[in-house]
Amino acid sequence: MAKQLNYHTIRTIFERFQAADPAPEGELEHVNVYTLVVAVALSAQATDAGVNKATRALFKVADTPQKMLELGIDGLTEHIKTIGLYRQKAKNVMKLSQILVDDYGGVVPNSRAALQSLPGVGRKTANVVLNMWWQHPAQAVDTHIFRVGNRTGIAPGKTVDAVERAIEDNIPADFQLHAHHWLILHGRYHCKARKPMCPTCIIKDICPYEDKTE
Repeated sequence: MAKQLNYHTIRTIFERFQAADPAPEGELEHVNVYTLVVAVALSAQATDAGVNKATRALFKVADTPQKMLELGIDGLTEHIKTIGLYRQKAKNVMKLSQILVDDYGGVVPNSRAALQSLPGVGRKTANVVLNMWWQHPAQAVDTHIFRVGNRTGIAPGKTVDAVERAIEDNIPADFQLHAHHWLILHGRYHCKARKPMCPTCIIKDICPYEDKTE
């Protein structure tokens, strides 16, 4: 774990991220906030590409909680059976759809607590939805962000919650909205787990990671 970087260095890093990609976006496909919730819930322990492949046809027939209930669990399962843990995920999607219909009039709530009360929706999922749909500077810490935060010293922490707090506390406010997307994409495509692509990294000269690749 690298030591926490100072404000000036963190600001320089995010200025570079912003210059390279001014408006980063999440890679999960969705057509509205409900399908975003479903997609994020399905993405646990699965790749975005794999989820997108399964949901393209699903969201054409079930893009609201009511339509999902009408599709039924067997219909949903048929669509998502290529995704890991699909049986439990199907149950969660049906349960959360029922709750949205019964308790929220079919509308997805926009508070973290209400989102986290839905089956299969944890803090990370809630933060992704709050950030991507409502433009709230919530930080969804996944394995990529955890790795990048600790390797670089941008947001070091021994737990996901600690890294989330470090992002909120140490990244300048004007970069908070897109911070988690920049970090995810950097971890996914550059600062990879097994062999980071240090030679082509845009922050190589100011990153304190000791085991840089040549």
